[in-house]
Amino acid sequence: MLQTIRNAWRLDDIRKKLLFLFFIVFLYRLGNAVTVPYIDTALLSSYFTSRGNTILGLLNTMSGSALERASIFAMSIQPYINASIIIQLLTIAIPALERLQKDGGEEGKNKLERITRYSTVAIALLQGYGYYVIISSNGFLNPEAALTAWAPLVIIGSFMAGSTLLMWMGEQITEFGVGNGISVILFISIVSRFPSQVANIFSDIGTNPGKWWIYVLMLIGALAIMVLIVVVTSAERRIPIHYAKKVVGRKSYGGQTTHLPIKVNMSGVLPIIFAQSMASIPATIAAFVPKWQDAAFIKAFDTTSWIYIILYFALIVFFSYFYSTIQFNPIEVAKNLQKNSGVIPGIRPGRPTSEFIQRVLTKITLFGAIYLAIIAIVPIIISKFSATAASSGISLGGTSIIIVISVALETIKQLEVHTMQRGYKGFLE
Repeated sequence: MLQTIRNAWRLDDIRKKLLFLFFIVFLYRLGNAVTVPYIDTALLSSYFTSRGNTILGLLNTMSGSALERASIFAMSIQPYINASIIIQLLTIAIPALERLQKDGGEEGKNKLERITRYSTVAIALLQGYGYYVIISSNGFLNPEAALTAWAPLVIIGSFMAGSTLLMWMGEQITEFGVGNGISVILFISIVSRFPSQVANIFSDIGTNPGKWWIYVLMLIGALAIMVLIVVVTSAERRIPIHYAKKVVGRKSYGGQTTHLPIKVNMSGVLPIIFAQSMASIPATIAAFVPKWQDAAFIKAFDTTSWIYIILYFALIVFFSYFYSTIQFNPIEVAKNLQKNSGVIPGIRPGRPTSEFIQRVLTKITLFGAIYLAIIAIVPIIISKFSATAASSGISLGGTSIIIVISVALETIKQLEVHTMQRGYKGFLE
């Protein structure tokens, strides 16, 4: 990995991309320190400390602690993620959106992106209002907020503008930087909390020296999860492909054997991110009605409840299949193989080939989905039965680690691709 970064840094255009990425990340972290006026951040921070293992604690982690500081980026990229989920699901239900996605080409893609942006602004406005309701109903507003009618507009408008700006920054990283911008911002948000969490662990060990072995076991478990994530992320099922030999004029083509790679975890970290957003909908709705926040229905969807765990598991599996269906079309693959005289040994061309690929894809996706779900929910289950794990925030550990590792691997792969492309270009010139 370090060698890949060194090689990329030596190339001028990739170095510019990396510098642009670092600049946007610097602006993001700077924005996380800019607080919205009229809010008592000290009281708000203590409120979030007491809700570390709830949905609010999860959203706070994904925002890099911006939520508890009431910064302009408090909503983080959750509105954009929610908008993306809604639009992609609607493309299945609404024929017009489906035509834009499949047959619209570049123009259709741009229209869907515009619709997603507008939806992001609308969702950010709603979530900003919900967050304002939480702040005002719990008495976290400064006394001067009551003296002006502008306070609600300033607070809600700042949250909405921050989410919109963050969406734009993510798109700029994707276009001019390295990696997927939204994933990179989420990566930075999670990593930024690691130093404070490590400090809390050492503080807890200093207060209770007998707990050191528990944290050692937690560290070993985290390292084991990291190794598993790297192995599964790189794993793939290779279907052998044989191309028939053709003679055109005096030249012969084909006659070679290759393979069709199908990644075990084809969707990467997206199923977990989207599953978290969907599972947090009840808590988001409760934010609009303060008296619902302590209702039994809302508590049933707390991050440590069995209902949340089962729902979280099911959503991860669903989104894994959803994204594998979008990214990989066995029928198109079978048609392309038939056009190029490619066959899978023992399988007839055409429909039998597409059915065979679909069966393999279904099995591989199921394994990848269960792998993602287990890593995400096992730490949550552990935290239900361990007070030490719960106090250290281990319920978010598996999810955080898989997001961080997956995004890091994807970014490094993009760096390798950029480096290889520049190397070929320099060779040809």
